[in-house]
Amino acid sequence: MSKYQTINHQQLELLEREVSTKQPEKRVNIVSLKLVQESSILHKERQIKSPEDAYKLLQSFLVEADREKFVVVCLDTKNQPVGSLNSSIVHPREVMKAAILSNSASIIVAHNHPSGHCEPSREDIEVTNRLVEVGRVIGIDVLDHLIVCPERYLSLKEKGYI
Repeated sequence: MSKYQTINHQQLELLEREVSTKQPEKRVNIVSLKLVQESSILHKERQIKSPEDAYKLLQSFLVEADREKFVVVCLDTKNQPVGSLNSSIVHPREVMKAAILSNSASIIVAHNHPSGHCEPSREDIEVTNRLVEVGRVIGIDVLDHLIVCPERYLSLKEKGYI
């Protein structure tokens, strides 16, 4: 004798009708995400081979900003930029959304310190660690996190945080 009891089809139909009459219908939203190019810049180098290359690319986005900005550079398998995202909210979900929509193999993230002090804060290090962890899970490498200041930059990879 089986330990599991089966419900015959008539009982199942009665249960389904009872449940469907008690609960109203639910509207389900259909959502679509699209990546829209807002602008572009001309960059001399095809590949990002070092933190200095990334700094040269990101300088124009970050050095003149009067408040903190966060930028994601999405890279293909040859470390060639395929897009970037400006953001003020640094959450792994938002960062990785841009990378996923760009079909990125890896990313470089950066933000500026308008004060000119390039030392990473505790929050900078924590955000970097979270991004690296999420990147591992979804298969998108975080190659570096740069802090860009008017006269110089700091690479968290070179400092051993990544």
